[in-house]
Amino acid sequence: MFGALRKKLAALRGKKVEPEEDAGQVAEEPSVVEEPSPVIAQPEVEEAPPKEKKKRGPRWFFKNAEPEVEQPDELGIGELGVGDTGKKIKEDKVDDLLWELELGLLEADVALPVIEEIKNGVRDELVGRRIERGYDLGDVIEQALRNAISSVLQENEFDLDEFVRKHDKPVVIMFVGINGTGKTTAIAKIAHRLQKGGLSTVLSASDTFRAGAIEQLSVHADRLGTKIIKHQSGGDPAAVAFDAVEHAKAKRRDVVLVDTAGRMQTNTNLMDEMKKIKRVVSPHLIIFVGDSLAGNDAVEQATVFDKAVGIDAVILTKIDADAKGGAALSIAHAIGKPIAFVSTGQGYEDIIPFDGKWMLDRLFEE
Repeated sequence: MFGALRKKLAALRGKKVEPEEDAGQVAEEPSVVEEPSPVIAQPEVEEAPPKEKKKRGPRWFFKNAEPEVEQPDELGIGELGVGDTGKKIKEDKVDDLLWELELGLLEADVALPVIEEIKNGVRDELVGRRIERGYDLGDVIEQALRNAISSVLQENEFDLDEFVRKHDKPVVIMFVGINGTGKTTAIAKIAHRLQKGGLSTVLSASDTFRAGAIEQLSVHADRLGTKIIKHQSGGDPAAVAFDAVEHAKAKRRDVVLVDTAGRMQTNTNLMDEMKKIKRVVSPHLIIFVGDSLAGNDAVEQATVFDKAVGIDAVILTKIDADAKGGAALSIAHAIGKPIAFVSTGQGYEDIIPFDGKWMLDRLFEE
């Protein structure tokens, strides 16, 4: 990701970047003498009064390694060599780099409104500012990109474990999303996580549209040793959820996890069904489960479900197979709701709380 942008940033540092190899071709031995790139011109700058030279910070853009210095905010992002003295950055030269940034974000399936917000964030942070002595333009642009993207990832924060611990019991959590996103498996993973935390759970098989969904959730319930409430296929989903909540109250269970049907989000009957379940059991949380590989389709799905029943948080599945990560950026921006967890595999342990810095590094790694 951001291959062309990486080359431009390297050129700004005076480094020569080796071109990417095509499949089946053997890379040539690098030249002993490095020559400056004839293609990329360094942005023009205006001299300003010098300032005391500061120690240059680490370059960790496009790398997995964390910075060795502490940064002022949660994602380890801060200003790097940008101030009111030094060399002034001109707008027309920044726009050229922003075009490469836009292409990289499009390749990562990031939604256009999000791209515009990130570009504006970079432009606002750089244009008219000055680079302090001891820093180069490549470093400053890298930091500005991270700052802009981290602002999107930090829309909200949500701690499901803390919410459940502090809330009156039983806590009712309703899961929504279309078929094939891994919703039922995500429910089982959350149940396992809650059980490890010493909480008891009840599963509600409210996806009565598919007999296979009831069977799948039943298998998970047996493996986890948790109670499942289910009716026959074709039954009333809201009635199943109601029975599950009543069982939890009677048996003093801590959390009720409600599975729901997942036909296409354009299906009117599906949305009416979601609304009915919400009216009947009044869930304390509604979590949207989205497939990170779906890209902009996941954004559309989240938007439709949010308008129909309201989404409180998001779980992104198949993140281990997503080399781009654009869905996290797009969903967080589109519905303004936090990403609570990301699913990283098929095992019950393969679900982790969403970490903005982890996603940031993932987006910019080579």
